[in-house]
Amino acid sequence: MSREADNDVAPKARSRHGVSMISDEMSQRILHAIEHAPDWLRQDLISKDPQVRIRAEETLAAMIAAALRTDPRSS
Repeated sequence: MSREADNDVAPKARSRHGVSMISDEMSQRILHAIEHAPDWLRQDLISKDPQVRIRAEETLAAMIAAALRTDPRSS
């Protein structure tokens, strides 16, 4: 496949690693989780203290994982 043919692929169709991008539904669930992150979490994500930042990153990851596990049809 030529480089020109690679450029014909829509930017959203592949990530930089060549793997298909996540679905619109997953994107919406992730966005919803991030939009509803509490202020303390947002502040801790930009903390200079590595332990505080790590705790915030782990909390956000858990929130996103929970959002992806939840069936939107059940709410």
